[in-house]
Amino acid sequence: MRHPVSRLRTRALAVGLALAASALLPSGSAGAADQYEWAALGDSYTAGVFVGDPLPALGDASRDGCDRTTNAYPDVVDRELAEFPPGKPVHLDNVSCGNATIADIAKDKQTPISPVQPTERGWPAVDPQIQRAKLGDQTDIVTIGVGGNSLPFGGMLLKCLEQGVTGKSCRDYYTNPPEGEESIQDKLARVQDEYIEMLAQVHQAAPNAKVITVGYPAVLPDNGSDCNRLALTELGSITHADVDWLRDSVLKQLNSTIQRVSEFFGDRYVDVYSSSVGHDACQPAGTKWVEGICGDAADYWPAKLPGTLLNCGLIGKRITLVHPNAAGHANTAAHVERAIRIALLER
Repeated sequence: MRHPVSRLRTRALAVGLALAASALLPSGSAGAADQYEWAALGDSYTAGVFVGDPLPALGDASRDGCDRTTNAYPDVVDRELAEFPPGKPVHLDNVSCGNATIADIAKDKQTPISPVQPTERGWPAVDPQIQRAKLGDQTDIVTIGVGGNSLPFGGMLLKCLEQGVTGKSCRDYYTNPPEGEESIQDKLARVQDEYIEMLAQVHQAAPNAKVITVGYPAVLPDNGSDCNRLALTELGSITHADVDWLRDSVLKQLNSTIQRVSEFFGDRYVDVYSSSVGHDACQPAGTKWVEGICGDAADYWPAKLPGTLLNCGLIGKRITLVHPNAAGHANTAAHVERAIRIALLER
């Protein structure tokens, strides 16, 4: 496989030439004089899904199935940035959406999959997030937390659970995959290409904005043997060897890809992995910043995973599928807030 940096340069050049040839790069002025405009884009690790009260509230006609919540990091940061500097508020437009892929940020419509009070006909498709956020000349800050669903990391976790039950290797499955399944190398290469195209489109849509990308936290322990394979509140049946492989060859490589592409574009990358080591899904309650396959969530969040036999209600838990809890979002918020403050000072 071609070296990632060489591939990145080739792909970025191609995307840049295509945008220039289409005259898609508008000129513009600085942000609005009366307030700073911040758009938060991303997937469920940005939206929050179960870490607070639903946004919009349950029963609100404007609910869209994206599962944004209070206590998710954009909401936490927004409360801290009431004014910056004094007299000039920061206005947040959070359009993050659970299950969003990289393509859903800039080019594809997404059909939300929220299990919480769906409409009779299901959730209608929503526009790409750069359109929903109305990115433009006046946008000052764009934060982006996306990439996992494009592998997809959640689907890989479920496959690893399945492989673990049958005594098979998840690593072998994705290193030498069956026909019709991408290898992990091909997945990461594709994600890099998609991330390049997405960032180019974000910059094209918001030419004056400071763009901040957000990596993923340490949801897996530094040592797979820390996990109890009988505990669904951790990583369930995933083998210790596969936990180590998922950490080093998938999660860390995904973060490295996001960081590499971000730095190529001159954007700021927020590392939340380093600060979250030791707070993974296999730690005890009170220490973990991420819930396991089953975990603690508000009563409105479901206990059963549709289409499967998984029922966390049997152990008094909810379906959390390895997502950050409120403490995890608070940690991410601290790092994102710092990055935003630095970016605004540089304007």
